[in-house]
Amino acid sequence: QVQLVESGGGLVQAGGSLRLSCAASGRTFGSHTMGWFRQAPGKEREFVAAINWSGGSTYYADSVKGRFTISRDNAKNTVTLQMNSLKPEDTAVYYCAASEYSTVDVTTKRYGYWGQGTQVTVSS
Repeated sequence: QVQLVESGGGLVQAGGSLRLSCAASGRTFGSHTMGWFRQAPGKEREFVAAINWSGGSTYYADSVKGRFTISRDNAKNTVTLQMNSLKPEDTAVYYCAASEYSTVDVTTKRYGYWGQGTQVTVSS
């Protein structure tokens, strides 16, 4: 069982940066693939980034590639999403998720554990 709590959201101007953190509880955190997803009003939840259990493999949505960086610290049970060069279209609720599968995946169905979400708003 893994419980996830996101933090770090807020309001930022376009071109700015935010750093999201996800604190996980549970002894098996280090074995889980971790992902970040986001959901804007009226839209489906979409994949943002994922990282495998060791941190050696990462994957990004095309829309954030080169601007966002996902990382993890298994000793501290945390996963982080560094977001730079933010755009108004990045505005959404961002969710941290954990998957019991060993490979990174972009589909929500592969992630069995979810945080409550944190709001990110980018003003133009």
